[in-house]
Amino acid sequence: MEAVRRLIPLVLLIVSCSAEFNSTKTEGNSRCRASLGGASLSETHRALVLQLTADEDCTWTLERPENKSVRIIFSHVQLDPEGSCESENIQVFDGKSTKETLLGKVCSKNDYVPVFESSSNMLTFQIVTDSARIQRTVFIFYYFFTPGTTIPNCGGYLDTPEGSFTSPNYPKPHPEMAYCVWHIQVEKGYKIKLNFKEIFLEVDEQCRFDFVAVYDGSSTTSGLMGQVCGRLRPTFESSSDSLTVVLSTDYANSYRGFSASYTSIYAENVNTTSLICSSDKMRAIISKSYLESFNYNVINLQVNDPTCRPKVSNVVEFSIPFDGCGTIKKIEDHSITYTNVITLTTAPTSEVITRQKHLQIIVKCDMEQNSTVEMMYMTEDDIIQTQNALGKYNTSMALFESNSFEKTILESPYYVDLNQTLFVQVSLHTSDPNLVVFLDTCSASPTSDFASPTYDLIKNGCNRDETCEIYPLSGHYGRFQFNAFKFLRSLGSVYLQCKVFICDSGDPQSRCHQGCVSRRKRDVSSYKWKTDAILGPIRLKRDRSASGNSGFQYQIHGDETQNQPFNSLHLFSFMVLALNVVIVAAVIVRHFVNQKTDYKYQKLSDC
Repeated sequence: MEAVRRLIPLVLLIVSCSAEFNSTKTEGNSRCRASLGGASLSETHRALVLQLTADEDCTWTLERPENKSVRIIFSHVQLDPEGSCESENIQVFDGKSTKETLLGKVCSKNDYVPVFESSSNMLTFQIVTDSARIQRTVFIFYYFFTPGTTIPNCGGYLDTPEGSFTSPNYPKPHPEMAYCVWHIQVEKGYKIKLNFKEIFLEVDEQCRFDFVAVYDGSSTTSGLMGQVCGRLRPTFESSSDSLTVVLSTDYANSYRGFSASYTSIYAENVNTTSLICSSDKMRAIISKSYLESFNYNVINLQVNDPTCRPKVSNVVEFSIPFDGCGTIKKIEDHSITYTNVITLTTAPTSEVITRQKHLQIIVKCDMEQNSTVEMMYMTEDDIIQTQNALGKYNTSMALFESNSFEKTILESPYYVDLNQTLFVQVSLHTSDPNLVVFLDTCSASPTSDFASPTYDLIKNGCNRDETCEIYPLSGHYGRFQFNAFKFLRSLGSVYLQCKVFICDSGDPQSRCHQGCVSRRKRDVSSYKWKTDAILGPIRLKRDRSASGNSGFQYQIHGDETQNQPFNSLHLFSFMVLALNVVIVAAVIVRHFVNQKTDYKYQKLSDC
């Protein structure tokens, strides 16, 4: 007992020193905080200019008694350009200390204007600099705001091919302490050209106070294209089909704001024509300059159905659905083709002769094995051009809760009981209502690459498993059910793969209408429209318990063991901690044994 009592003071000393070290590290030195009047900031809004040197470590907490949130904007950050994000950074935490949830990290490598918002009335940020002897500057603006309150016309989603938008109140002065975000999204294959008709904001060389930021993508971290202010009329062009625009203002000097417009620009370089066939439509793209070279007016172009009009940008694009706009469907030799014609219409004339060539563009999609082949040819009197490309049908496979096939199961891996009934649906994504899906072969495998062993549930349209039931043809859906099983001597994962045929519902001789055939009456390789779909993994519930998983996981197959490294990390950390405790205890005991080598147990004296 005496030895234990001697150990207690030393242990307390170690704990005290450790706590003092942690506290010093959290609070940091007071050198960079002194200019701001302390580590706690409680004003409703404030602009901070921090001049930092080497080896700084400072922490500030923003806090107000009201039930509001904090927005903090780092509009100008000049840190060590050669420093790493690990050794020199600004960290922002959602709460009263650096022990709270990390909202994000700012360093010299950031290619955007960092903005963070707290979930409560407190926010903490910490600045750490490395040993480089250079001057650093950080401009920060923060303010408290009430969550859920909105400013009219402050941000939004724009998804039309072209449009315009302005800052709130334009052309009147913009509101103070506003943060507005506009997300622009156009059709795939197009870029966005953004033109500011006017920007009238507070002038500043670094645009620290009021500014417009433009990002090349769908978020405010996509890559900064420009941070502008003052009076100017810039133009930006995205590299993809999305663009993000931000307006940020402070508490003083409000001006007119901005007015902007955008248009879609086809990304590919089209000299004459181009054709793209997807699962439900064809996109015929004609170079605008090509038409102008023949003195053709876009207004006079039309497809079989004149009410289907093109979209005009730097190109002319007809988006032609397979089931509309006068598209003609043809079934021949077990293949399906969709055809339409783009023609140039001219005003009636009584003249006997014409010196203008007649333009006719025939667009054709030929559906082939697991893909589509596109062909487009043009006739200008006796001039013919042809083009070819590739595409494919879009199919997907999913599990459902019941045989009503109404509610999809989203969990992956999906944990089931042995012998539980599973309901599977293969879906075809197309606008053609006259196509049907036929399940030719469905097999299971313990691995996603479907290497041996595999087990057939359906073969040549026939049941191969006694629990499998194939549902009748149902338009764009192929459906079946079976009872869950597990592969012997393997992990409890099961993947499904189905090979399907897509046929015209009006063709009674098609493979889809033959149903189960033990021996095929014809060579199905002649069917050009076949594809496959994969689903998995499906796992037994007892395998989830054995692996330590406590619930469903949303992930793609191949990643179903992602929680295992997490558990291993916790076990490793516990073992290291235990080892450290043992080592410290051993050192302490050895210290006292060396001093009291003749120490022995003795009786307590009588009182």
